[in-house]
Amino acid sequence: MTADQRLAALRTRLAAVGIDGMLVPRADEHLGEYVPASAERLAWLTGFTGSAGMAIVLRERAAIFTDGRYTLQVTQQTDPALWERRHLTEEPPAEWLRANAAGLRIGFDPWLYAEPALARFEAAGITLVPLETNPIDTAWADRPAPPGAPLIAHPTRFAGREAAEKRAELAATLSAAGQDAVVLADPASSAWLLNIRGQDVPFTPLALAFAIAKSSGAVDLFIDPDRADAETRAHLGNAVRLRPRGEFLAALDALGGQRVRIDPDATPAAIARHLRAAGAVLHLAEDPCRMPRACKNATEQAGARNAHHRDGAAMVRFLAWFTATAPGGALTEISAAEALLAERAKDPMFRGESFPAIAGSGPHGAIVHYRVSPESNRAIAPDEVFLLDSGGQYADGTTDITRTLWTGPGPAPALLRARATRVLRGHIALASLCFPEGVAGPHLDAIARRPLWDAGEDFDHGTGHGVGSYLSVHEGPVAFSRAARPVPLREGMILSDEPGFYAVGEYGIRLENLILVRRAERPGANRPFLDFETLTLAPFDRALIEPALLTPAERCWLDGYHARVLAEIGPLLDAPTLAWLDTACAPL
Repeated sequence: MTADQRLAALRTRLAAVGIDGMLVPRADEHLGEYVPASAERLAWLTGFTGSAGMAIVLRERAAIFTDGRYTLQVTQQTDPALWERRHLTEEPPAEWLRANAAGLRIGFDPWLYAEPALARFEAAGITLVPLETNPIDTAWADRPAPPGAPLIAHPTRFAGREAAEKRAELAATLSAAGQDAVVLADPASSAWLLNIRGQDVPFTPLALAFAIAKSSGAVDLFIDPDRADAETRAHLGNAVRLRPRGEFLAALDALGGQRVRIDPDATPAAIARHLRAAGAVLHLAEDPCRMPRACKNATEQAGARNAHHRDGAAMVRFLAWFTATAPGGALTEISAAEALLAERAKDPMFRGESFPAIAGSGPHGAIVHYRVSPESNRAIAPDEVFLLDSGGQYADGTTDITRTLWTGPGPAPALLRARATRVLRGHIALASLCFPEGVAGPHLDAIARRPLWDAGEDFDHGTGHGVGSYLSVHEGPVAFSRAARPVPLREGMILSDEPGFYAVGEYGIRLENLILVRRAERPGANRPFLDFETLTLAPFDRALIEPALLTPAERCWLDGYHARVLAEIGPLLDAPTLAWLDTACAPL
């Protein structure tokens, strides 16, 4: 089907059931960032393949909403004759509905939205109608089959705690709150709680399953039991029962009369409505696995350090090769990304990329979440900017690093060096910060923007996101973002530090390390303080640094960081690569 045929097919099905329009999010029934191919409904309908966005289809109009990361991508992938392009935050979908659909009946799939998200639409003067069947699924003739990869046991030597201990702790939490059970819709919570991983979605080692954990310590995991071999079943233990997904609704019915906890923001509306209809008493509270998962234990922290050492060695090998090869103009975005992937794949503990590498040369670097394809693949020219944002999934940790590189052989222009140095100054400001307990991510977002603001510049994305432990590279509940919920930072949390600058049509600059929240020693302090340990170890490109713009403290931080990179990564390298790193890490 062509793009206009797909849109027409959806409209025909909506009209058949008396609906004036439909909300189409990029989501599956677990409300996660990465979804299986069988749930890529937004991409099927619109052609847009970004990781965040939604569409609204009316009888005569249709709009697609994306944030600043995808402003350029959405224009490249969607047909302007079919889709109005709108900014997700500057013109929220609910406001667009208020202006264009007042009084209309708008359908939605209750498995793809949490109730608080629906409340914003209900306030827009429309009538929301839950649909029994998603009409896109009936129109999508070649829809892929749901995933069915095996469950994988995650050993305690990486997890740091036995699953039985976590289940007992969760049971105590439920009992203390007077709750009989919790429904876990987020597969990352089941993965953390039961020490399991999977292969159901790209880039994140999840097994897509619902779970019901009870105050007794027992857990029902709703996934095809045949996906677990004898070893994995033994790993799970007798207190974890594997049940087919088809039994999930009946299990919700069995919770009638009980006090059931759900996270309102992370649970599909269909589950909440089903529980109410069954007579369950709902306790609305945060997923009880979310905060313990975010605060990595000592074993997970050590695993993150080890993973970053090996990832740093792969990155340095790539950087040495790129520095020697790029000036000749023989590289493309794809060949560069493949070269880095090949370096990472040499590690026996490498399990795959943690997200699709963003390899943007020249103007492509200004597309914040650019994804290179054979059609868009661009030669990396001499004397231009190349932005490479990538990461790895390792059995002991998850990595995410961005370096912005000057290809040479000539010097970088002064304005470019000034802008890149301001981004670096913002990165250093956040990485070197010491702050009191109770401070949250949104409070710190401006720290990394100050050097850019002083020059009348800014960037249209958050400064950083939480990162999992061999789980999602984008993990809540913390983030350095004005739009984030103000969750106080705690010891053991891992976040990214990634300010940027984007000159549309010219280049992009972003500098990213992962940082670990730790207890700070502040003699005489009147309250506990925290600071950050930098985990990522790879040099910043000196060709894009203007030393005169750095303060003495910033120069000291950068020289100290590079000395640490040389000391810790150097022993992992061969002699030629070590010689390159020695030069790259020389003091300013």
